[in-house]
Amino acid sequence: SVSMRAKMPPCNFVPEKYRSYPYEHMLKIREQNIAPSLRMYYKKPLLLHQGHMQWLFDYEGRRYLDLFAGIVTVSVGHCHPKVTMAAQKQLACLWHTTNIYMHPSIHEYAEKLTSFLPDPLKVVYLTNSGSEANDLAMFMARLYTRNFDIICFRGAYHGGSPYALGLTSIGSYKHGVANGIGCSTTMLPDVFRGPWGGSNCRDSPVQTVRRCSCSEGVCHANEQYIEQFKDTLNTSVPKTIAGFIAEPIQGVNGAVQYPKGFLKEAYQLVRERGGVCISDEVQTGFGRTGSHFWGFQTHDVVPDIITLAKGIGNGFPMAAVVTTKEIANSLAQNLHFNTFGGNPLACVVGSAVLDAIEEDNLQKNSKDVGTYMLLELAKLRDKFEIVGDVRGKGLMIGIEMVTDKVVPLQVLFQLR
Repeated sequence: SVSMRAKMPPCNFVPEKYRSYPYEHMLKIREQNIAPSLRMYYKKPLLLHQGHMQWLFDYEGRRYLDLFAGIVTVSVGHCHPKVTMAAQKQLACLWHTTNIYMHPSIHEYAEKLTSFLPDPLKVVYLTNSGSEANDLAMFMARLYTRNFDIICFRGAYHGGSPYALGLTSIGSYKHGVANGIGCSTTMLPDVFRGPWGGSNCRDSPVQTVRRCSCSEGVCHANEQYIEQFKDTLNTSVPKTIAGFIAEPIQGVNGAVQYPKGFLKEAYQLVRERGGVCISDEVQTGFGRTGSHFWGFQTHDVVPDIITLAKGIGNGFPMAAVVTTKEIANSLAQNLHFNTFGGNPLACVVGSAVLDAIEEDNLQKNSKDVGTYMLLELAKLRDKFEIVGDVRGKGLMIGIEMVTDKVVPLQVLFQLR
C-alpha cells in the first residue's frame, strides 16, 4: 500500500526557530542571484535550516534522515559536539595566518593525519577542495616523473576545475572547451555493466547476479580488464607516463567496484612505465569502506600519492595531498603557495574529525551498518525487476536501476 510508511526513529533534539526570509523569497534570490549551474533536487527544493548529527531540519521544522551527507562529506555528523567545540575554541584564538609561519595546529594535524598512513606517505600539502587536491596531484606527478600523460578510468570523477576536468570522464561534466590535456581514459573494469564479470569478482558482501565461470582464486574478468589496460598503455600514451589515478571505489559514477586484484596489477604496469599511482580517497577515505581506514588498503596496494577531501573536515572546506618526501621535493624547485591551505581553523577541525572517528568507532559503524544495508538492499534487488545491481563496501553503497535485467551482455556492453 502506498500509504504505508516507515516510522522515523525518535530524536530529542529541538531545532531553533527559523527566522530568515520566507520560502518564496528564497526561491526568488536563488533564481536571480545564485549561479544557475548550481542545480537543486526535488520538485519542491529543500530549504534547510539546521543540522544535528544524522538529522537535518527544514525551515518548517520538518526532520529528515540525511543519507546524502552533503555529497558524501559529513563524516561524523552535523555539528558534531567535539568538532564544533574545537572550531569555536580556535575561532576565539586565531582564525588565520599564512602557512609560511609556524603555528601549532598545522604541525599537530600533519603529524596526526600521517600517523594513519603507511610509509612512505608522510608529507602533507593542505588545500581547500578535492578538485584542487587532484590538480596538485597531477602537477606533482608530472614534475616528479618529467612525463606528461596521465591515465584515468572512463566514468571517473576527479573534479570540475579546468585542469582536473581532463581526468573527469562523465559527459555531463564536460563543457565543450579545451581542458586538462594529456589525460587518456581506459576501460572501466565494471563487473556489472562491462563485458566481463560475475558473482565472485567484488570485495563486497553483495555480488552481481551475473554468472561467473571463474575457478577459486582465479578471476578471468580481471585478466580481461587488465588486457584492456595494457592495450591503453600500448596504444594511447607514450612509452613513459606521468601516472594513473583511480578511486578505490568509483563514487559519482555509481559506487562501481573493480575486480579483486585489478588495481594491484595496474599499479605495477604503471610503475614499469615510469609513472606514479594516485589514489583519489575523497569519497573512500576516513573509514567509509568499513574494513579499512583508506580505500587503497582494500586493494592491498600503497599508492605514491593520495588525495583527500570531503569527509576530511566534516563539511569544512579543506583537502589534502599526501605523498612521499621525494615526490614532494619536486614541488619545492620553485615557489608554490596556497593562501588558505593549512589554515589554523581548518587544521583544528580536521584533527577533531580524526578524534571523533576514533572515539565514536565510526569505521566499525560503517562496516556494521553498511553490511546490513547492503544485504537488505540485495533482497530488494532479488524482489524487484527495476533493481539491477546492489554493490559497495561499508557505507560506500550504490544501487543501479535498470529497465531489463535480462538484456544480453553484448547489448549491455554496447549501451555502456
